[in-house]
Amino acid sequence: MIAAVLSGFALAIAAPGIVRLSRGASGWLLALLPAGLALYFARFLGSIAAGRTVVVSYPWVPDLGVSLSFYLDGLSLLFALLICGIGALVTIYAGRYLNGHPHLDRFYIYLLFFETSMLGLVLADNLFLMFVFWELTSLASFLLIGFEHEREAARSAALQALLVTGMGGLALLAALVLLAQVGGSSELSTLIRSGRTIEGHPLYLPILVLILIGAFAKSAQFPFHFWLPNAMEAPTPVSAYLHSATMVKAGVYLLARLAPVLGGSEAWRSLVTGAGMITMLLGALMALWQRDLKRILAYSTISALGTLVLLLGLDTLASVKAAMLFLLTHALYKGALFLVAGAVDHETGTRDVTQLGRLARAMPATAVAAGLAGLSMAGLPPTLGFISKEVLYEAQLHAPPPGVLAVIAGVLANGFLVAVAGIVAIGPFLGRRAALSKKPHEVSFGMLIGPLLLAAAGLVGGVFPKALLEPLLSASVRAIRPEATALELKLWPGISPVLALSGLTLGVGAFAYAARGFWHRTSWLGEAIDRWGPQGGYGLLLAGLNGVARLQTRLLQNGYLRFYLMVLIATTVGLVGSTLLLRGGEIEVLGQLRNVRPHEWIIAVTILAAALMTTVTSSRLAAAAALGTIGYGVALFYVLFSAPDLAMTQFAVETLTVILFVLVVYRLPRFAPLSTRKARVRDALIALLAGGMMTVLVLTALAIPRESQLAAYFMENSWTQAHGRNVVNVILVDFRGLDTLGEITVLAVAAIGIYALLRLRLEKTQK
Repeated sequence: MIAAVLSGFALAIAAPGIVRLSRGASGWLLALLPAGLALYFARFLGSIAAGRTVVVSYPWVPDLGVSLSFYLDGLSLLFALLICGIGALVTIYAGRYLNGHPHLDRFYIYLLFFETSMLGLVLADNLFLMFVFWELTSLASFLLIGFEHEREAARSAALQALLVTGMGGLALLAALVLLAQVGGSSELSTLIRSGRTIEGHPLYLPILVLILIGAFAKSAQFPFHFWLPNAMEAPTPVSAYLHSATMVKAGVYLLARLAPVLGGSEAWRSLVTGAGMITMLLGALMALWQRDLKRILAYSTISALGTLVLLLGLDTLASVKAAMLFLLTHALYKGALFLVAGAVDHETGTRDVTQLGRLARAMPATAVAAGLAGLSMAGLPPTLGFISKEVLYEAQLHAPPPGVLAVIAGVLANGFLVAVAGIVAIGPFLGRRAALSKKPHEVSFGMLIGPLLLAAAGLVGGVFPKALLEPLLSASVRAIRPEATALELKLWPGISPVLALSGLTLGVGAFAYAARGFWHRTSWLGEAIDRWGPQGGYGLLLAGLNGVARLQTRLLQNGYLRFYLMVLIATTVGLVGSTLLLRGGEIEVLGQLRNVRPHEWIIAVTILAAALMTTVTSSRLAAAAALGTIGYGVALFYVLFSAPDLAMTQFAVETLTVILFVLVVYRLPRFAPLSTRKARVRDALIALLAGGMMTVLVLTALAIPRESQLAAYFMENSWTQAHGRNVVNVILVDFRGLDTLGEITVLAVAAIGIYALLRLRLEKTQK
């Protein structure tokens, strides 16, 4: 299992070599892996349909409770088959769509990186492993959206997608940490078996809200929906794979996976259903105002994602069945339509629906794929889209409040999407002839196989749903609702209110399609919603963030080392000092001063006076002498406290330092005051506060009675283990030898740098 999940990473590494050696057949060769993985996972269908699950676990970070554990049930199997199956077709399509592109090898690295990350996400059993893959999909999406990085629009869209989904990822991480603590396990399979026991916990609502933020940001739910249409700056294979069939459904997967744990509450129903309903209506309406094929499909995808979230929010057995069926249906027809849009753009040079028409004669196979996918999107028999729409209305009719409201919203949204299906699947191929910049012709087989197979799957699945789809969909429903019975799918449900709603939907769609000129004339309304809605809010937040960054850069990163030191010291004093005052307790620190002997006071006062002299004198020679006084005073303390070796070292170093200072700075002019009196007072105050804080810390540490175990340890082991009688030397050379080596390395690097600067100065002088 782990080899199957992670094999895509290995292929991504080998992709550049395959692209260079394959001579144009790279798409077909690289597609062998996702196709093989689809077959590998398909072989589990029988056992999964029988109610069994597959759990595989390998230790990873056991101290943190993180393992490489994977969990295959009906839900993860459905997603895995979609990821691998559609991934294989998109890989083939991309090889022809980007044929001759100088960075095709890089594209395949990103695409395989994403595919593997998405597969790991839906199969991960450990919460934190799932989060790792969750973030990897965001990173891969960023790279794919910004693939054409020379365009500013692509870079901006990639950054927007990364920021929005990354923000959701941070919320998700916090939720997963809380969920693991409350649930007592970080394994999804364990949490699912425990049922809805977390609902009564005080942290249930914060966990739910954080989970929803992460899921809504990933699956483009209102108010995070705006990043998805902008992501259409990516090449069409990316839009077809990531932003219609797989990545944008990661949030839906998360909601479905955690529904047995977090679902069922009033908060779940109101928050999830409300967001789904708003997103469903807004996406369908915004799609009608667009002219670009990919943006039309993007907004219709937002509407479909809202429908899925709405169904999961209703939290009934019927709504879960409808959600799983619609998830599969949408992936098939929307993936096909995106690939068709790419083929049209590839051959005509435009995606503007008002400039496209009569392409069926020049591109007959593409027109067939578009027509079949459009029928499924419109929910017309005998396609799978018709069955899906019937099941959807059945679930909404029998759902608790707001079931009726959901039906009304569903009829309007689905009616608008019927019009969208006509605009993208009929207009470009059967509409009025339009003047094109180049003469179109049918695309190559590599670009046809994907949309044809996906569209045909929607047709065959509609004609034979029982034999082809019921086992898989029933298993996926049982993964969410264990009490579910087998899912029954049939093409003709009979005369019923549901059929009447389907007819009403087609009527709304026909009216909206006939009024497409009105939608185009009023497209300024959609632009206004973007400008003043969440999209505009994102722009304001980003501008504000950049403004704050520029302000703090001017204040805190102005290039003056003394200012950096002042901020660092002041911050440390503030944080440590406030902690001492608030949490230090009543520790007797002044009592330590009573044990200081008179000669120690004399040495300490001398050191302080010398330090003050160093800072206020205007003579470099006097400053050097004062520094030497400080060093000799410290050496005297070493002598008084029985450290003669340290004292000898200190004496030698201080003597040499003073001599060097005198030789170097004796002939330099006196110090010149470069700071104002006010600045010097400020600096003196900060220095006194820092020194006072360190004094209090030392006295506090000395006031706490502790028996040191290190001294006895070093005394006992200095000779037996290090063969040295000088304990201090043994500590420096053996017990903390790596630390000492690091210090020596720093000094060596500094010496090399000084030597290089001196040589540079000498060479300039000679020239």
